[in-house]
Amino acid sequence: MKTLTILDGGMGRELKRIGAPFSQPLWSAQALIEAPEYVTQAHLNFIEAGAEIITVNSYACVPFHLGEALYNEKGSTLATQAAILAKDAALKAQHNVLVTGSLPPPFGSYRPDLFQPIRAKEILNTLFSAQDNYVDLWLAETIASIEEARLVQSIFEQTQKPCHYAFTLNDEMAAPARLRSGEPICNAIEAVITEKIDGIFFNCSIPEVIEQAICDTNKVLKKHNISVNIGVFANSFSPIPQNHQANENIQDYRDVSPEEYLRFAKRWHSLGANIIGGCCGIWPSHIKMLSMWKNKLLDNHQ
Repeated sequence: MKTLTILDGGMGRELKRIGAPFSQPLWSAQALIEAPEYVTQAHLNFIEAGAEIITVNSYACVPFHLGEALYNEKGSTLATQAAILAKDAALKAQHNVLVTGSLPPPFGSYRPDLFQPIRAKEILNTLFSAQDNYVDLWLAETIASIEEARLVQSIFEQTQKPCHYAFTLNDEMAAPARLRSGEPICNAIEAVITEKIDGIFFNCSIPEVIEQAICDTNKVLKKHNISVNIGVFANSFSPIPQNHQANENIQDYRDVSPEEYLRFAKRWHSLGANIIGGCCGIWPSHIKMLSMWKNKLLDNHQ
């Protein structure tokens, strides 16, 4: 089994928790614009908790959150600023910390129905170029459809850095696991398996649906005799309905405790997940517990 690596938690909710400027529709971009020191502090909070990979705060640097005018004026600059802040925070760490660039959903989370491939490619190319000089690896987050995954694949052709695809799942217990688009996760993985893939992740989905997705992933990887990283960063939301209207309100969340999240993480790890962190509502306290668990695993193998 691959060595476990600890990813960070949810940047947006952490910014809100520590008092950063935070409101819809700007979401996590508001702190970048008005008070970037909070972005640095949020990164450091996750690093101090034990995160070994931190994610650039570029998730909201898209027209969907910024609006067309502000995106055209500052979208690229804000994404570059976010990457520099992450890199600087990583360099301050007492342990080795990698920075992953973030390619977010261009038209809002959980909304495959809004996808526009030509415009999406323009946006993702802009965000890629803005961050690439400062990151160690790449993560496309909250991919909700196969069409979106294939577009991400074309963006990743520009780099030799490790590239990871993070899919968001339908929050309903079912076999096989499905994307928000309704497409089976097996089909999505089949669509992106190439030589240029370093990891399959699942993010911004409730913890309960992750296990089936990992099992489905393992079947596809075994079929193709391929080994890649399997990653998870689930959220602490209530289940998100299929008719969810992103950006109209802040999603309700439940209190998934660090202890409860660790129980899920142990199961994911037993199935092959080797990079584990958290998404919305997963705090530094959750990451600290994951890190402590990892350290125990290492001690037991010495």
